[in-house]
Amino acid sequence: MSNTTSSLLSSRRFLPYFITQFFGAFNDNVFKNILLLFVAFSSADQLAISSTLFINLAAGLFILPFFLFSASSGVLADQLEKSGLIRKIKLLEIVIMSLAAIGFITHSYLMLLLLLFLMGTQSALFGPVKYALLPQQLKPDELMSGNALVETGTFLAILLGTLLAGVIASIPSAEYIAAGAILVFALCGYLASRYIPHAPATAPSQRFHWRPVSQTRQTLRIAKQDPVIYRTILIISWFWFMGATYLTQFPNFTRDFLYGNEGAVSWLLTLFSVGIALGSLLCDRLSRHRVELGLVPLACLGISFCGYGLVNSIPDALPQAMGFTAFVTNTELWPLFFSLLCLGGFGGMFIVPLYTLLQQRAHPEQRAQVIAALNIYNALFMVISAIVAIIVLSLLQWSIPDLFLLLALINLGVAVYLLYQRPIETLRFVLACLARLCYRTHYRNLHHLPSQGGALLICNHVSYLDALILSAASPRLIRFVMEADYTTLPLIRPVLNRAGVIPICASHAKTIRKAFVQIERALQQGELVCIFPEGRLTPDGEIGPFLRGLDRIIQHTSAPVIPMALKGMWGSYFSRYRGRACRGLPQRFRAKIEVEAAPPIMAADTDSTQLRQHVAELRGSWR
Repeated sequence: MSNTTSSLLSSRRFLPYFITQFFGAFNDNVFKNILLLFVAFSSADQLAISSTLFINLAAGLFILPFFLFSASSGVLADQLEKSGLIRKIKLLEIVIMSLAAIGFITHSYLMLLLLLFLMGTQSALFGPVKYALLPQQLKPDELMSGNALVETGTFLAILLGTLLAGVIASIPSAEYIAAGAILVFALCGYLASRYIPHAPATAPSQRFHWRPVSQTRQTLRIAKQDPVIYRTILIISWFWFMGATYLTQFPNFTRDFLYGNEGAVSWLLTLFSVGIALGSLLCDRLSRHRVELGLVPLACLGISFCGYGLVNSIPDALPQAMGFTAFVTNTELWPLFFSLLCLGGFGGMFIVPLYTLLQQRAHPEQRAQVIAALNIYNALFMVISAIVAIIVLSLLQWSIPDLFLLLALINLGVAVYLLYQRPIETLRFVLACLARLCYRTHYRNLHHLPSQGGALLICNHVSYLDALILSAASPRLIRFVMEADYTTLPLIRPVLNRAGVIPICASHAKTIRKAFVQIERALQQGELVCIFPEGRLTPDGEIGPFLRGLDRIIQHTSAPVIPMALKGMWGSYFSRYRGRACRGLPQRFRAKIEVEAAPPIMAADTDSTQLRQHVAELRGSWR
């Protein structure tokens, strides 16, 4: 676990919130699953309707509030102070669970059905404020870690709540134990919420009117204003479409194709949930606590491959009616277990950057309403997933493995779309991971790189990997000024064009003028531009003279200039340490290198000579 993650779990800014949302998801699943188990094993005279109809009504009534109340809850979350609103919502949960306790003891199943609708309402109210609170309580570089922990806690809560419901429902006097358990868990959530720090309203002047239909339209309209936000919402909802499909089909899949019992279903659910939890934490580590959208298409590809692996790993012949121990220890099923664990892992890596992007991108005054729109779409996609399953399994008479294969195939199309949308971010992430395998990279003072706005980065040039190392260090995309000869190579030309590389050739005045214009325009548009002003790789490890064209660029920009230094790259396989780069065989692996940034300098206050001195002092004697 990273230092950022550990510090969040010991911080009052996050821990009470984390415990509150954990008990909320946990209690939801304890209550819902105990109710469904009681109904499934109840006698006919205890139910006014058939158990099948009851279970279908329960599923619909729990999800209906997300359509009815999400928009209104988003408005309230933006208008009111958030910690106080959370406490009121948790008090509502205590009231609902108190009534549910009476319902369990008296076997009032129709009353419990109504309370399930109210519990869904409470969850719909909690959703927007839950995610809108995080950006207010956490620092920007903590938000990714916070979301990773939230997703980890949520899916572990779902798992533990489902497992505990099965245990409670199977013991004597289950109705009394269930009544006490759901009330105790609701109280735990409320007590934790009392320690959530004050979170001021982001839109206090906004007026609330109880108009569910018009508020829903307005909420969806807000989500569609920003194409990036709207696209992110749809992609997240697709994840819930897949998750709902898998989780719904696990019981019948286990019974009919793996010949397992109820314990085997719980085992598959455990693997899936633990996979998502581990994937969420791994995502935070791989992305170094920042949003790496290049990871999303790769995780999407991983979901499809693991979905195919899940179906392809079904053994041809298995013993009938296996017990839990026989099921878990059957080595023929281990590849399937591994595929399911990895499927969940890639799911965690897929979802965490998207939630973080949504929180960062949404305007603070509308953030909760954007989350409310997400909840509406999530509910819609889960309903659609049920309809698709009915069509595929009932009308078309396909098998559940066929449905899983169809899901993997459609998701592969989604992955291709995401790769098309984010090719440079994906390539940058892959190459950055490879660079981290080859080098032990340390970063110093990178907070000097602006999170917004243009800046001109000036760095020494040691190896052919310098651009990659700097690109991996920056949380934002950098446009590099590069020798024009490299940009004409057939294999890499399309990639460099999409990456916004600015070609320049010292022997052609026309390309120099064109490059200067592109640099100035990029800086004016708020982009990061990096120049290696030596104009070539260092032949001896020392910093050569800076080309005079740098002065012209500085004179025509108002963007800040940030000196940077690469340390430790001299002697690498990609430097001219041996006279020519990439000569012979590599001699170093996992060598220690460092990237350091200096404070910004106003362009009007410096020149190429001073900048060379700044870079030299920043680098020091470490070549």
